[in-house]
Amino acid sequence: MPQFPWDQLADAGEVARAHPQGIVDLSVGTPVDPVPSPVRAALANASNAPGYPTVHGSAELRQSYSQWMDRSHGVGNIDPVSVLPTIGSKELVAALPVQLGIGAGDVVVIPEIAYPTYEVGALMAGATVVRADRISLVGHQAPALIWLNSPSNPTGKVLSTEHLAKVVGWARSQGSIVVSDECYIDLGWDSAPVSILHREVCGGDFTGLLAVHSLSKRSNMAGYRAGFISGDPELVASLLALRRHLGLMLPTPIQAAAAAALDDDGHVMAQRNRYGERRAKLMSAFENAGFSVGHSEAGLYLWCTRGEPAIDSVNWLAQRGILVAPGTFYGPGGASHIRVAFTATDERVDSAVARLSA
Repeated sequence: MPQFPWDQLADAGEVARAHPQGIVDLSVGTPVDPVPSPVRAALANASNAPGYPTVHGSAELRQSYSQWMDRSHGVGNIDPVSVLPTIGSKELVAALPVQLGIGAGDVVVIPEIAYPTYEVGALMAGATVVRADRISLVGHQAPALIWLNSPSNPTGKVLSTEHLAKVVGWARSQGSIVVSDECYIDLGWDSAPVSILHREVCGGDFTGLLAVHSLSKRSNMAGYRAGFISGDPELVASLLALRRHLGLMLPTPIQAAAAAALDDDGHVMAQRNRYGERRAKLMSAFENAGFSVGHSEAGLYLWCTRGEPAIDSVNWLAQRGILVAPGTFYGPGGASHIRVAFTATDERVDSAVARLSA
């Protein structure tokens, strides 16, 4: 396994924490704002749950998910039976290749600049990892699994409907499974993210397709560990059958809280507004400090460069008490970039802006 990325930030973190005005940690995209009131109320009301939950989750939760995908993202034909709640999305991403039966001799394609857990999950399965954003770069062997991530972590890039449809068509010709990580789908800024399950992408046919979603970012529920996978009925059914043996069940109170989050659009819009204001402040401050911001049209991050090695940018910012993630965490293509999260509090964002403007 590769070294855990954030362990490599220990020295820069120590420098940033020594700043007289304290650290501004923009390295990890962890929510800092309150959990919405309807979510907390639902959690409390469901807290008397002495029995085991089911791995498949409650019918109410799966129905809430299907209705949310229809209402918010135009995907109106998801059968709640083909929805599976997960214990957050990271455990799913890491374990999915193994749970799909992928192993030695198989190829897993991940984005050229990618969330590290895609690679970790493929390596755990014993598969060969290929980094490729274009079909022409995949190679001669048909991949067993293709990971897409739109909006992207870390770059914020959004894949167009046309691009998604082209990948789906090619994957089906090869017999490959496509899994689309859409955890930031509710956070489009300059572009409107589209699900791989949208009719304009897949023609309403989910065969060979899976979509991954999370409530961590949109609803400040990272501490609740509530995620979902949906799509191809046969693939979801096989995952359910295996995960029942493994006991991978979302606790009953968390299921109730997740349903409440999916049913309430108001808190999502309020949180978007908070993030939008922080994004605008940080984008202006980093550009004024000599950084160029690329992509970043969706999600919770700015993808920045000054044309220098990523670690040099990290260290320059650490001297100012600002901690960011080097692009090298996400693959060789990030060698001269940094990822800046705008999940800090308003006070910390304002402090970072002041330091960059000094």
